[in-house]
Amino acid sequence: MKNLTHSQVFILWIIPCCLLLNTGFKEKYRKNKASFSNGAMAYAYPIEGITIDGDIADWPKNLTRFPIKEKVLYGAPAKNEKDLKAYFQVGYQLSSRSLYMAVVVTDESHQVDHSKEAKWNTQDAYLLYVDKQHLPNGSGVSLYEIGEKLKRIPDPSGSWDPAVKKADWSNVKVVCKRVGNQTIYECQVKLGKYLKAGNTIGVDHIIADKDADDAKGQLSYIAWGKGGGKSRRSGKLGVVFLMEPAAQMGSITGQLAWQDAGLKKYPHKLRFTAEHNPTCWTDVSVNRFGEYAAKLPVGTYKISLVGSIHYENRKRTKIGGYSQQIKVEANQVVKAPIIKLTTMSPPDLIPEKGGLLDFDASKTKAIDQFVKAYLDFYEIPGASLALIKNGKVVYHKAYGTKNIFTGDKVTNKTLFAAGSVTKPVFAFAVCRLAERGIIDLDKPLYQYLPFKAIAHDKRHKFITARFVLSHRTGLPNWIYNKYSKVNLRFTPGTKFSYSGEGFEYLKRVIVKITGKDINTVLQEEVLTPLNMKNTYFKKNKYLAKNVSHGHLDNLPTLTELPQNPGMAWSMHTEAKAFTSFVLGLWHKKGLKPTTYQEMFRHHSKVSYVYLPGWQEYFGLGISMETSPFGPTFGHSGDTGDFKCLFKMYEKLKVGFILFTNSNHGTELNRAIDRYLVTGKLESDKK
Repeated sequence: MKNLTHSQVFILWIIPCCLLLNTGFKEKYRKNKASFSNGAMAYAYPIEGITIDGDIADWPKNLTRFPIKEKVLYGAPAKNEKDLKAYFQVGYQLSSRSLYMAVVVTDESHQVDHSKEAKWNTQDAYLLYVDKQHLPNGSGVSLYEIGEKLKRIPDPSGSWDPAVKKADWSNVKVVCKRVGNQTIYECQVKLGKYLKAGNTIGVDHIIADKDADDAKGQLSYIAWGKGGGKSRRSGKLGVVFLMEPAAQMGSITGQLAWQDAGLKKYPHKLRFTAEHNPTCWTDVSVNRFGEYAAKLPVGTYKISLVGSIHYENRKRTKIGGYSQQIKVEANQVVKAPIIKLTTMSPPDLIPEKGGLLDFDASKTKAIDQFVKAYLDFYEIPGASLALIKNGKVVYHKAYGTKNIFTGDKVTNKTLFAAGSVTKPVFAFAVCRLAERGIIDLDKPLYQYLPFKAIAHDKRHKFITARFVLSHRTGLPNWIYNKYSKVNLRFTPGTKFSYSGEGFEYLKRVIVKITGKDINTVLQEEVLTPLNMKNTYFKKNKYLAKNVSHGHLDNLPTLTELPQNPGMAWSMHTEAKAFTSFVLGLWHKKGLKPTTYQEMFRHHSKVSYVYLPGWQEYFGLGISMETSPFGPTFGHSGDTGDFKCLFKMYEKLKVGFILFTNSNHGTELNRAIDRYLVTGKLESDKK
């Protein structure tokens, strides 16, 4: 199902470590020339005599000014260049093994938050991102939040890279100084052994601009390199080349082409690695027409793909391995040979008939081989699987690695982010409370607790717990600015529209009327009654120790465990542990028969159809389908870097639970359903 963190966490997270939206129970014009990279390449030369004091008069006058001007998702646009404009200069010093940067921001309305609750997004601020190791396999990123009265490092303990977990200010010196209508951030970053002429360093900048006349919660943002999620994963930063004093430059242009004429989109990036120095590398952007261009130090480079999984037409395709060499000549533009991209066929292991119906112990080896083949092909690092037949767990297994950077293995204790699979668990708790009269599913929620963001829309008075659980509130999936006013998309109860925001509203209602924190409610109403172990909704030491990292395109992501549970997204568990909940539903434990009937009634019909003969509906927090194989129930989860699915076939009395730690996990979700239950479908054969 559509899944993200709740709105208050999301708005604090989206700019420095942007999340991804996705859906599913299964899941302007052309310029004359391609631009150099994505604007996020800078060239640093040796400099001396710099004092970090906020006065950049001692900087060389001939240093290039690299513009910081890329728009950032969810920020309000700047009014004009007087409102917000920025650039940076960069150089390095071998004697101190330091990178020096001067960031100059023009802003006519400078705002400083002097309150105890001050954060980077409540005032003018500068976010500095540094990947000093800059390893091709995805080294960690350190984030520094800087303002006139702000100096903060977000908790680095969730990094996938042990070298980043202990980040502090001992190697970073920064001074912020306001001069006229400009704010100057002068920085020295000690890189130690990683600073070497000829190497590359990962760096990026985001400027947050708060104006006096901005609405509460509103800011403008600009960045050096394109894209968000800069500290959430590797590969999202710009690159600084540490140039030899006499190094010369050249340019390269080129074109991609598909051998398969049915594919129209292109990979977003190519990787250029210096033949003589593998620590000198950069990713170069490819535009929508398959064109690329870059300005690089002179030398011979290997061109290769960045990741091999291509997504187009709701389908992931694997690109065949490719590399070629190209020589960059001084002061010349070299045109590279056309890169012909080929595709690879996925494993042909799905039978005509699903294998779970006649499952026995002799089939486990084949299942393991199937799962491992798909993990390998789609570059999914790890998974947790449990199979159910006739109301019992007949097999469970942990596969692969939980952090591809460190190589740590998935075990039976490894916990996965469940995303929206949290929703039916919360719905179960709400139904138990409704049975005891603690909440009325049909009483307007505003009568329990008003929701300020929608209170101006008179239709908000129709929102009930029943409409929340069946996704009929009219609320958007998420409200990204908690201070904004939001209009409902339709009159509650009249249509289906998936909303995590509704579940968060209902959570606040439950906390108010029970007088208990939501974690206690879940323990009393779900975990204890259904004997659910190894399942957590907020940060604790055990979860922090055993949680898997997510992965985006085969690179690990930052783990940010919630301090406060989110009822649309925050559950962490593993397949074997989660069978207690699924079998609880199967055996109709913990709720009255009439409540189960209501929970599993088709309250909402999903408008989109994924497969001929299949139709999805929603009950109270649960997703259901009518299918050629009989009715199903379950739910999917998608945090971007984790994909999971549980699904039970009622007539066949079989089902499965699958958690994966990759954005490519949807392919295994779909394939395991075919392999275990449906076999090849006609739509698969086309």
